[in-house]
Amino acid sequence: MDLHNLKPHTKIKKNKRIGRGGKRGTTSGRGTKGQKSRAGHRIRPAIRDLMMKIPKARGFNFKGFKGDFIVVDLTVVEAGFSSGEKVTPRTLLDHGLVSFKKGALPKVKILGAGRLTKKLIFENLAVTQSAARKILALGGEIRALP
Repeated sequence: MDLHNLKPHTKIKKNKRIGRGGKRGTTSGRGTKGQKSRAGHRIRPAIRDLMMKIPKARGFNFKGFKGDFIVVDLTVVEAGFSSGEKVTPRTLLDHGLVSFKKGALPKVKILGAGRLTKKLIFENLAVTQSAARKILALGGEIRALP
């Protein structure tokens, strides 16, 4: 037995490339018209449309739909209000110190950055500990969130 007498063990079968002329003629065995008769056809799987309609289970990386707080420093409140005034999300909005998109009033949190020299009443706002200390030291009030 010589090397030139060896025959390949497997037979390589080439797929027929239809739709390129040759012996099949006209539609080349693809039928007539429609997406499947065209070159490069690819049908979108129907299951995908069903999957898109099903509500998704949120994973561990899901941050949630709750709106975050809009933060306001004490220095901003100091500049926008006079002594004895009531500070609420509505009054902050009216004074132009916060802005938000349409819908319910924003959730606002007062941060303790800066100095406060006026006695103010804070209502329906979240307040940090440092801000609370400064407000209460001047005789101001903090009324709880609803």
